[in-house]
Amino acid sequence: MSTRPILALLLAAAAALTAGAAQARSFDDIKKDGKIIIATEGQFAPFNYFQGTKLTGFEVDVAEAMVAKMGLKLEWKALGFDALLAGLRQDRWDMVIASHGITEERAKAVTFTEPHYCSGGVIVAKDPAIKSAKDLAGKVVSVQTGTTYLENVKKLAGVKEMKNFPQDTDARGALMTGRVDAWVTDRFVAKQAVDANPAGGMKLGDFLFIERIASAVSKGNTSLATELNKALAAIQADGTYATLSKKWFNEDIRCK
Repeated sequence: MSTRPILALLLAAAAALTAGAAQARSFDDIKKDGKIIIATEGQFAPFNYFQGTKLTGFEVDVAEAMVAKMGLKLEWKALGFDALLAGLRQDRWDMVIASHGITEERAKAVTFTEPHYCSGGVIVAKDPAIKSAKDLAGKVVSVQTGTTYLENVKKLAGVKEMKNFPQDTDARGALMTGRVDAWVTDRFVAKQAVDANPAGGMKLGDFLFIERIASAVSKGNTSLATELNKALAAIQADGTYATLSKKWFNEDIRCK
C-alpha cells in the first residue's frame, strides 16, 4: 500500500501508555518462547487479506517464509491499519507487515527492516483524462486514512477535496460509485482491482510517488530487525522470494 499511520496517532497512542509498559521482546526472548507474533491489516489484497477465514496474500507468504528460516512458529494478529504501528509501542506484537512505506516520520516511531518490495501510489480514475498529478486539480480524490497516499495527495495544490476512508476498499468503492473523481492507492492493488473488474471502467494513471515498503519492529529493537533482515536476504537468495513474487504478481517486485 504502500503505507501508513502518521506520527501524531502514534504519539497519542504512546501517551496513553502507563509508565510500566513492557519492553519489546528481543530476538533472544522470541527464540526462547519459540513463537513470533506478527500483525497485519488483512484488508489489502493482494498483499494481506482474508479468503473466508484464512489470512493470505504476498506479505503473509513472505512473512511465513521468513519465520520458517528463523526456526520459529508464527501467530498472526489482524486489525485496523491505524492501530498496527501504535501496537508495537504497546508491545502487543513483535512485528508488523502491512505495506508500510518507509518515511522519515514513521522512522521516528518505529524501526524498519530492509524493504521487502518497492512500489508507489498510482492514480486510478474512470475518466481517461485524469492520469497525472496535474489532472487532479479541481477533483475529489479518495484515499485510505493514515497512509502515504493521503499524505501525498495532501501535498498537491488545487485538489478540490480529499475523502479519506478507514479501508482502502472503501476508497475504491467511492470511485466505483461516482462519489469521487479519482482514487490513489498502491500500484499492485490498483492493477489487481482493474484486472478483477474489467467492466468497472477503472483506468490506471501515473505514479504520484515511489516508495520502499518494509516491515516494522519496535523502535530500537535492532536484535529482531537484524534477524528479520537475515531471513529476508535468505529467502531472496534461495529463490523463495522470486517464486512468491511471481505467484502473486507474475514479476519480481523486490527493490532493485
